[in-house]
Amino acid sequence: GLKNRSPSQWSDKGWAGTGLMINRCHAGCTLFHVCQRRAGVLSAGMRITGGHARGIPLVAPKGNTVRPATDGMRQAVFSSIAPRVAGARFLDLFAGSGAYGLEALSRGAAGGVWVEKNPRAVECVRRNLTAVTKSLGRVFPDTMVMTHDALTAAWPLSGLPDLVFVDPPYEIINAVAAPLFARLTELLAAHPDPLVAFEMPGGITLNPTGWTCAKRLGKGAHSPSVGLFLRSTISIPVGP
Repeated sequence: GLKNRSPSQWSDKGWAGTGLMINRCHAGCTLFHVCQRRAGVLSAGMRITGGHARGIPLVAPKGNTVRPATDGMRQAVFSSIAPRVAGARFLDLFAGSGAYGLEALSRGAAGGVWVEKNPRAVECVRRNLTAVTKSLGRVFPDTMVMTHDALTAAWPLSGLPDLVFVDPPYEIINAVAAPLFARLTELLAAHPDPLVAFEMPGGITLNPTGWTCAKRLGKGAHSPSVGLFLRSTISIPVGP
């Protein structure tokens, strides 16, 4: 049992620059602050931060395969893009726990797609989606969870996504950013005003062809940040 272990039996380390603290006991359990092990899934202390499902807890796979977006960062993103969310469709790439798309649903999005290739993470997205939709008291027919690579997944719904959330592992950002934005340029060519929210460390700067970073959220080279990207031909503000 964990509660019977002394403080000297714990070791701490930061997790990939997120500001979250992982605690490990010698029994091999992984906790984010206070977490519960459950069939390879942990309760990561994350919650929906706004909207009608505010406060609903979210789960993520245990281990270091997924780096969940922090509650504070998601709250900052949705405060900035608030006018765009109601009725929107979203595409959540490298979805992890699915937090970005679930936050959008809670705040009034019409539906969307989560793309994640890790099977354990996909199961967490499905569990989280069930919890959020139950809280909202409605069914979202235009939602889909796909077990697929984010760089090659096709958009499966009619119409186009209005919002794209991208939260890749930090170590692959430099390799995937250019091909990913090129694919989004192709996918969203007929959309009049799409927005891409791309999470990355503060020390990385992206200048994708055809896109402009209209706003950068987060401070510090080693802290999480999010760039809000609009197509370069569009100059519409994304919030105060």
